[in-house]
Amino acid sequence: MKYTNDRRDFIKKMSLSGLGLVLADGFSAVHAHTPEQAVADPRKLILPHNQGPSVPFVPRRTASWWVTIEDLQWSQKKVVDRIKRRAAAFAEAKIDMAIHYGWHIRFDFSNYFGQLHGYMANVCDELHKYDIKFMDHYSCNHVERPRGQEEFRKLHRGQRHHVLLFHDPKAAEFAQYEGHFFKDICEVDIRDGSRGYARQYQMETFCHNNPGFLDMHARYLERLFKEVPLDGIEVDDMCDYSGLTTCGCKYCRDRFKKDYGHEIPKFGEKEFWGDVSKPMLQWGNYENPAFRDWLRMKTDVIVDHVKMVKGIAGDKPLMSCCSSTGPMVLNGISLDLEKMAPYLDFFMLENVGTNIKSVDWIKMDAEALNQKDIADKRGNAPAMALSYTIYEKGGYLGWALSRFWGVANWSSTHNQRLEEDPADAMEMEDVIRPSNLWEVKHNDLKPRDGKDLVEIRVVNNKFCKDNGWRGADGLEHWDHAKAWSKKLVENSIGYRFVRYEELADAAALKKENTPLVLDGVGCVSEQQFKAIQSYLAAGGKAWMSLPFGTHDEKGFKRANPLSDQLVKTKYKNLQLVDPITKSDVLEKMVAEGRLKPVLRQVAGEKGWVARVRSYKGKPVIHLMNTALTGIPHPTIKDNAGISILADIGSKIQNNALQFKINTAQLKLSGLKVMSPELGDEQRKVSVRKAEKGYAVLDFDLNNVKVYAEILG
Repeated sequence: MKYTNDRRDFIKKMSLSGLGLVLADGFSAVHAHTPEQAVADPRKLILPHNQGPSVPFVPRRTASWWVTIEDLQWSQKKVVDRIKRRAAAFAEAKIDMAIHYGWHIRFDFSNYFGQLHGYMANVCDELHKYDIKFMDHYSCNHVERPRGQEEFRKLHRGQRHHVLLFHDPKAAEFAQYEGHFFKDICEVDIRDGSRGYARQYQMETFCHNNPGFLDMHARYLERLFKEVPLDGIEVDDMCDYSGLTTCGCKYCRDRFKKDYGHEIPKFGEKEFWGDVSKPMLQWGNYENPAFRDWLRMKTDVIVDHVKMVKGIAGDKPLMSCCSSTGPMVLNGISLDLEKMAPYLDFFMLENVGTNIKSVDWIKMDAEALNQKDIADKRGNAPAMALSYTIYEKGGYLGWALSRFWGVANWSSTHNQRLEEDPADAMEMEDVIRPSNLWEVKHNDLKPRDGKDLVEIRVVNNKFCKDNGWRGADGLEHWDHAKAWSKKLVENSIGYRFVRYEELADAAALKKENTPLVLDGVGCVSEQQFKAIQSYLAAGGKAWMSLPFGTHDEKGFKRANPLSDQLVKTKYKNLQLVDPITKSDVLEKMVAEGRLKPVLRQVAGEKGWVARVRSYKGKPVIHLMNTALTGIPHPTIKDNAGISILADIGSKIQNNALQFKINTAQLKLSGLKVMSPELGDEQRKVSVRKAEKGYAVLDFDLNNVKVYAEILG
């Protein structure tokens, strides 16, 4: 099996094949050393953080600031001159925040922190002349340790973007920082006592719960902030890529016993581990409360680590990377953005992909809106979407998606993900300059001011994921949420997610009168149920598909599902419906008049979809093409053998469109169509009256393939 080496594909491929989280075949286990004495209680490093997000600035047009191994030669003249030229080019491209990318596996560079920090301080000085912010971005809890020659070669084929400068096996025995030997602070694999290893990335993993590691990271952060005038920081990989069998160190065993009252069982015990002949991300007996507690403990320690980082960062914005928040497989790598959200200030979706499959974007909408809601509930914290590309068209697609989703854009070339840089590789600022310049000139929207038109609310309850709930059909709750997202996008119906905290807040539920979709919500807490009852008793609308409330928030099965009580009470506006995964419930509810879309396409070829958003009272209709085609580069492929995206086409031939709008809910006048693909051209939108309360918009999107917007 070939690998694309992106984070989301990593999760998917492990789930399907089982690769990535096992000891490399043919290589001997690398045994973990006896842990050193605790330096300090790591929880004492955690500072209280109960205020809103730190938002001293709000980025809108972000781009990666790539570094190479040559930049370690700072302060040589050519390195310094290159910093100056690039800073000026970023300013010309209207980039307002640069994010470091390259020296990623940070403790691989522990012998060179002086050069790294000197370089980044120089970058800050130059960028600040143009009022451009600079954010560092690194992975703190790994070191590159390929096991054997094949792993070594694989690392150099697929992970060049990490700027590979790792210790060889002999030097690794003595590698350390601030007195902490790396080999002593690694996770311990429960199977055989070896050090935790993520084969997909050829990395050994530090234990988030090891006080030696936490002390080392804290000391590094303090030094970093002292030596570099950073504006913010992204600490990446706040998860556990070694998977479910780490960590078995004394600290994790003690904490599992202390916090949850369990011992970690011997590997292979089916009552706990489930069927270990399957891929690792399918391991685990979710019927066993001890296994569910094991998953909770693993995310507990990561959240404590995030708290520690925020305590040191202080008022500087903290962000962490997250390519997914919805699916259950995330339990296998302990990735839980919702749980760490109270300690983050900025939020980002890693919209990975540089190949021709990237044009199939609709499947990403659910993730985008789920993470956007996480940011919104964190005090309207800034949210951004990171999109990778090789060429300018991919950069434009990423910009368009950010615009459609209503978040800031983080554009990043990813030439180093290929085995070698293309001969015609583009500079980052050149990739995103056309989109940014058009935005600034024609419609410089502020994403945080945007308010989506919401016609329906879809519940995505984290408790279902946490407890491994699946219906009798084998589908998880997220499958239902994604299916609703896809249908709603295809029909240009505005939606948002209601997540677990809001679902427990009756007052919040009652603030809106839009239908609340309860589809495949197996795990429901008593507090959530009371809020739903209160909402329904007040006349709130809800569409419920069974099963509902079969388990509580800890995953324990109820004697009777909560749906029995709801049905028995006969709430006026509670509608029982089929699951969206089995029938087109949405079409039926629209046909019955239970949902009256504000905007619907009535003529023209299908494929364009709309999302309405108001910016301080000014509505904008964002239009995105769901029928894109990826035009492949003739020769360049990614590591999975898939052609790189060179250009973008459209399956739509007739772009003369008509949309009917509800004029009572959407008031528009003096309308025009604009798009970066039209340059300075602005096309008039014809508005004619239809039946009472409705009007029809006629407009032409010929010569527009990806994105456009309608505004007054």
